[in-house]
Amino acid sequence: MLAKPTLDELVHQLQTLTFFVGLAQNTVEELVKTAVWRTYGPGEIIFLEGEQASGLYFLQSGWVKVVKSSPTGREQVLRFMEPGDTFNEIVVFANLANPATAIALETAETWMLPRQALSHALRQNPDFAQHAIAKMAERVLHLVNLIADLSLRPVTGRLARLISDGAVDGVLSRPRWYTQTELAARLGTVPDVVQRALRQLEQDGLIQVERHQIRIVDAGALADVAT
Repeated sequence: MLAKPTLDELVHQLQTLTFFVGLAQNTVEELVKTAVWRTYGPGEIIFLEGEQASGLYFLQSGWVKVVKSSPTGREQVLRFMEPGDTFNEIVVFANLANPATAIALETAETWMLPRQALSHALRQNPDFAQHAIAKMAERVLHLVNLIADLSLRPVTGRLARLISDGAVDGVLSRPRWYTQTELAARLGTVPDVVQRALRQLEQDGLIQVERHQIRIVDAGALADVAT
């Protein structure tokens, strides 16, 4: 766990994010004065779907998942958030309930910027509004692609794409929390199906599954499966 950043450090961090491009230094400083710091333990809920949204979150450290849940408790992971990500941007534009649930996957440290302060900055800064809209468009595109994956691509193809897109230098690292259950929730299926898909890709010589990582053996063939 990192030491809590100072407010000046938070100002600098926010100024490096695309979401806050166009905001003057003094406006960012005013926003930061309203920021609320909190640490969440593994498995702790940061905000709950259906509850009134309080603000925009900035993830300082740790990993968070944003999920939709069915009445039976099955989860669909919408996104994994890593340090430096913002989430729950919808509150910048409308006083709505949280559209999903955010859960800490490991110890996570966050800043929350209240909706009222963000709304004021939005009204006063057209450039900020433009960049915020662009950021929301990226989120919509991500969800459109997720829907297309779930409806049009088989599990093995979705898995191949996830590995290809997430790998760095041919390796997809798997933190301790990135279990097959979490992987299944990301892919919209169940752990047994993920296990079979991993085994198939490995038997075909496309990947090598290790304890904490998945190594790509044949990137071209894996890309073909992902299309």
